Amino acid sequence: MKKILVIGYVRPEPTSSAAGTRMLQLLEFFKEENYQITFATSARETDNKINLEAIDIQTEKIQINNPEFDELLERIMPDVVLFDRFMMEEQYGWRVDNICPKAIKILDTEDLHFLRRARKDAYKTNIEVEHIYFNSDYTKREIAAIYRCDLSLIISEAEIEILRSKFRIPEDILLYLPFLLDPISNPEQLKLPEFEDRKDFITIGNFLHEPNWNAVLYLKKNIWPLLRKKLPEARLNIYGAYPSQKVLDLNNPKENFLIHGWTEDSNKVMRDSRVCLAPIQFGAGLKGKLVEAMKNGTPSITSKIGSEGINDSDEWSGFIADDISQFINKSIELYSDRETWQESQKIGFEIYNRRFLKQEHLERFSKVLNVLSNDLNSQRDLNFTGKMLKHHLHKSTYYMSRFIEEKNRNQN
Repeated sequence: MKKILVIGYVRPEPTSSAAGTRMLQLLEFFKEENYQITFATSARETDNKINLEAIDIQTEKIQINNPEFDELLERIMPDVVLFDRFMMEEQYGWRVDNICPKAIKILDTEDLHFLRRARKDAYKTNIEVEHIYFNSDYTKREIAAIYRCDLSLIISEAEIEILRSKFRIPEDILLYLPFLLDPISNPEQLKLPEFEDRKDFITIGNFLHEPNWNAVLYLKKNIWPLLRKKLPEARLNIYGAYPSQKVLDLNNPKENFLIHGWTEDSNKVMRDSRVCLAPIQFGAGLKGKLVEAMKNGTPSITSKIGSEGINDSDEWSGFIADDISQFINKSIELYSDRETWQESQKIGFEIYNRRFLKQEHLERFSKVLNVLSNDLNSQRDLNFTGKMLKHHLHKSTYYMSRFIEEKNRNQN
């Protein structure tokens, strides 16, 4: 049986975030490929984490800059190591290269962190986003990690294009791998609540993710006061894990602006809602809330950033609007017009079934893994930049890590 070590940035929480759902999808793929899976992380325990042991996945607690990780590698000797976000490759990648150099190194970017960060800074400063990310150390770190790995999983075609055209990264170390979903059949579509059986608006998202918090603030200050005047009976229900006190303080029943916090069943609350609002001002990757809205037959209004990567055309399950007035007018139309709502729902089902077919994407992933397994050295020879970056990282990280280890040993 082949073995894979997954080094997690956090413990997977599928009920809290799209990132948690994504990680679970990858773990299920490797289970289907008959891998023995070990999930290791230095992250703390959380109430919403999935019980990996219950699905036959071994877990390990690891520490940063600790030689015990080398012992774990020697004990497992994995065939594949999957890094959950580039920071994990920075911390542990050089140890993987030293202990098990023949292991295939895969980076799951989740989304391009440098892009998300640059867009946030551009939003706040009005500086061109390209100027920010081309001059950011964060960008250099993430791009370097991509080069040091044998394969990087990119969740959005828009991000693939940025990596290819702006940074000239070779295509053979990138793999487009979006959400991996089963299709929604016609019988399943017909079972969903109709237009008349739904009410209210919804927005949802983990509040530890800054673009979600920003979108809720944007709704509170710019959208909802005007939208509520037109639809005074409608409520805006806001769900998301880990709401801070500043989030809870926005709750205002008199204004029908309702903060509910975490929900155990996000599909149900989405299914009961008539329209999803997602005025996302910055971010990257795929917006799980909007894909989940399509799954549950709930049309949406979002921004261009919100829709990025989900569809390969301008067609949308609802409307895309960056202008505040247009956003409000389209929200009213979608909420009030049955025909518009039904047509938008139909488009959502079509996008969902065309773009995220699990079987199609996993077949491509499996083929690429087989190619790497059969000829890893030749693939690495083609990526000389990766070899060079490994060399320099190993030298700098090795001595820094040894210094920290020795410091920790003396303190104990």
